Formats: sequence, structure tokens, C-alpha cells
Amino acid sequence: MSSLNSNIHHNPDRIIALQNAAQERILVLDGAMGTMIQRHRLEEDDFRGNQFRDHKLPLKGNNDVLSMTKPDVILGIHSEYLEAGADIIETNTFSSTSIAQADYGLEQFAFEMNRASAALARKAADTQTLKSPDRPRFVAGALGPTNKTASLSPDVNNPGFRAITFDALVEAYTEQALGLMAGGVDLILIETIFDTLNAKAALFAVQEAFDSAGFELPIMISGTITDASGRTLSGQTTEAFLISMSHMPLFSIGLNCALGAEQLTPYIEVLANKAPCRVSAYPNAGLPNEMGEYDQGPEAMAQAVRPFLERGWLNVIGGCCGTTPEHIAAIAQEAKKFSPRPQLEATFAS
Repeated sequence: MSSLNSNIHHNPDRIIALQNAAQERILVLDGAMGTMIQRHRLEEDDFRGNQFRDHKLPLKGNNDVLSMTKPDVILGIHSEYLEAGADIIETNTFSSTSIAQADYGLEQFAFEMNRASAALARKAADTQTLKSPDRPRFVAGALGPTNKTASLSPDVNNPGFRAITFDALVEAYTEQALGLMAGGVDLILIETIFDTLNAKAALFAVQEAFDSAGFELPIMISGTITDASGRTLSGQTTEAFLISMSHMPLFSIGLNCALGAEQLTPYIEVLANKAPCRVSAYPNAGLPNEMGEYDQGPEAMAQAVRPFLERGWLNVIGGCCGTTPEHIAAIAQEAKKFSPRPQLEATFAS
């Protein structure tokens, strides 16, 4: 990996600014990248761009490649969220591991895809910071769960089978983290975690990347409670997930995706009562309708997350599937009214 980190530079002043901002207020995370990309109604040629005009596989639907082929679209989306009031924007890299990109035959471009995505988000954040220097904006390098799971078998007839190894996940995540760091992210966000073993690999890989680059960044963790059972897909309760992730110092831990704010309430409460670090939440805009679309409007969603804020549960609030800059603007207005959750000492059950 040494050839990948030669141009990675550290800006410790931004980390200090991030820590200070988190002390002062509830930070607002951006909303759904995919929802906004859908508004542009892009076609196959848009995803291919000039770089991949002759690529052998279809690329439509590979949103992450748009950071290379349609950078103005991605930059514009970042800017809309910042104008709406986001303090932190996520890179367009949910599926930018070599593992996930192999479905499109673009695995060899993973490092450059991450670097390009991070550079776009960095440009948008810096432009917004220049407009209001007293309120700096930050970039979270997003590591998604990949499309393979390390602790569950995809074959019901062979429960011992695994489609991916821990070491393969570590290799892919290390490359992704280094690409994000090369592009200038301020923190690392390991998100939409449904398999804790995948997340463990990501955490191990991020530390490998930090060691390689010679500096560390704050880490955000965000898991996914998949249904009313209150468990992740790999079977952990919220508290078990928290304990599993707490071997590393974290900027925050939280939940995102799968559920709307109302359904997330009991699980966010667990984190608020137990987590020694900051707590985040970025729920979907309600539950999807029969067409898979999200109907909860900005004001309704802002009212749905208000209990999290007024009860002092959160340090970071944003939106996942179905959310737009309009949702984030409404949420940001609510977040202004409340103070961030104080950090606690560890209170895990024995």
C-alpha cells in the first residue's frame, strides 16, 4: 500500500475545528446521495462518461462512478446539502470498495474512485466554509458494508459457506480508506453496518490505513437495525453492537437506514443511555410505500426526529434513504434549538 499513500496530507486544524463544533452544537449530517442522483434521471452514457465509453459491462446504477464521470452532478448535490445546513457531508463512496465494484468490472479503479469522490466533497465543503468561516464544514469518508457478508452464508443449503474472508475485506477497506484520505476527508464513517464482522474488518483496515499514512482521523460508526426484532442482520441487539464496536476510540456511534425515526426510537435510546462516545442518527424519511418510495415530507421528518433532540440523545443528526436538502434544512432548523448530548463514561452491562 505504500505507493498509495505518497500524496496523503493531514490537516490537524480541521480535526480541532470538528471537535470544537461537536462541543458547541448538534452537528447536521447530509441526506441521501442516491435519492438526489435519481432526480437527475441519468442514462448509461452519463455513467460511462469518456473514461468508460468502451467498458464491457453496463454501468448504469453504479452511482459511485459518477464522481469520475459526472463530477459536476456530485459536486452540485454536495453543495445543495451544505446550503441546506449540513455541517458534515458524506463522500459518494458507499460502494467504492474493489469488492463491490467488481460487479461492474471496475475493481481496479477503487482507489481513484475514492480519491476523486473525497476531493469533490472537500471542494464543496471548503467553498461553503469560505462563505461562513465561523462555521467550518467537514467531509466524512463513507465506507459501506459491501455486497458480501463475512458472518452469514448466502447459500441456505450450506450454512458454513462464506462469500468473503476477513482478510479480503481488510485489503479492500484499507485501499478505500487510503483513497479517501488522499482526497482530503476529515473523518471516516463506517456506515449501514448489518454484519458486525464486516465492520470489524473495516475498523482493522482503517487502523492499517492510519498506520500507513502516519496520522489518524476521527471514526464514526453507524449500524442498521433491520426490523422490529431490534437486531442487526447478523443478530446483534443494539447494546451488543455497541459493545462490539467499542474496542476503538470513536467520534460517534449511531444508527441509520432501514427504519424511520419513529421506529428507531427505542434503539437510539439504548445508545444514548450506554454509549461513552457521541451518538448519531440518520433515519430514512419514514418507511417505504408499496412502490419502494419514501413519502415522509421534510416537516414531518423534522418533527419525527425532534424527540431525539429534545431528550438530549444526539450529537449528530441527518437523513438516509428518501431524504433531500429540503429534509436536511428542516432538520437543521430543529437541531439549532437543542444542545448536544454530553459524553458519558462507559456503562455496559456486566
